[in-house]
Amino acid sequence: MTEFWLISAPGEKTCQQTWEKLHAATTKHNNLSINSKFNIPDLKVGTLDVLVGLSDELAKLDAFVESVVKKVAQYMADVLEDSKDKVQENLLANGGKFFKILVDLVTYITRFQWDMAKYPIKQSLKNISEIIAKGVNQIDNDLKARASAYNNLKGNLQNLERKNAGSLLTRSLADIVKKEDFVLDSEYLVTLLVIVPKLNYNDWVKQYETLAEMVVPRSSNVLFEDQDSYLCNVTLFRKAVDDFKHKAREYKFMVRDFQYNEEEMKADKEEMNRLSTDKKKQFGPLVRWLKVNFSEAFIAWIHVKALRVFVESVLRYGLPVNFQAMLLQPNKKTMKKLREVLYDLYKHLDSSAAAIIDATMDIPGLNLSQQEYYPYVYYKIDCNLLEFK
Repeated sequence: MTEFWLISAPGEKTCQQTWEKLHAATTKHNNLSINSKFNIPDLKVGTLDVLVGLSDELAKLDAFVESVVKKVAQYMADVLEDSKDKVQENLLANGGKFFKILVDLVTYITRFQWDMAKYPIKQSLKNISEIIAKGVNQIDNDLKARASAYNNLKGNLQNLERKNAGSLLTRSLADIVKKEDFVLDSEYLVTLLVIVPKLNYNDWVKQYETLAEMVVPRSSNVLFEDQDSYLCNVTLFRKAVDDFKHKAREYKFMVRDFQYNEEEMKADKEEMNRLSTDKKKQFGPLVRWLKVNFSEAFIAWIHVKALRVFVESVLRYGLPVNFQAMLLQPNKKTMKKLREVLYDLYKHLDSSAAAIIDATMDIPGLNLSQQEYYPYVYYKIDCNLLEFK
């Protein structure tokens, strides 16, 4: 991915001359950037007061839509989990009537065409911005709801999976033990499960029968082992359980609190199967929703950029509307040189660019909070925000 500079400059005798002048200036210096025209249709201008107010509103809308684009992309990465390398191939934009297919983001930006169906240019600029805001706000709300539902499901499944993983000291034993490992339904006898460190196993074999009175001889077997320990069973009289536990701790034998209950174990297994099935069922539709709505949000974002260029260009360069919007993909190694070339090309447009800007001045289209000002209209489109490791 990469970043783009979306700029505009007033039309010379024709807008084509403005484009040719820029293209010549950036290509004669070892191709400082890859350039393309950025086509913005003839939008309704409205009054100056509306444009000034809309300039601030569009700045906020730009930040909001960008944040939603990033959130959808990031959640795509979260949902794909082990397949994060496939995130980029799912982050595509609908190419519209000119492509009829989903295209990569660079192709969409460099061949941008205004979507007349979604954002009719007969509408006022304010109405168009409100249509975009409403659509993206809906995506944001839907994402929160879908993410919450999927995350709850995923979290519950992970909790159950965590119970069946880890060391014998903490993990669930339900999927390890069998009915025949226990003496069940006895009034006097009970079977305990004991975690025996492998280093202490010989001590266990020698001593378990004498750790308390009334331990059934030769009742212990190894049922399971992990890297550090054995899971052993042992049968004894119920009234000797407390003494046995106390003595076992002295020898670093850990008695697990476990009661064999087939119904509970079956319910846990069914719950895990249900959650796993539900997660698989939701995964496909969720990824499809994310792909569709990433495209919608990204397209909306680029249209906001187009609106901002149009509004700022009218505020800067005046009426009648006569400017050329241009998209530059800078060469990373020569960005500083490109800035210098653009400055030399357009410094005549605004004398304030050649001097220290007075912070008290109210210059239409100038957002001092960004700490970036150029004599030409400029916005950055940073597609690196959508990269994942």
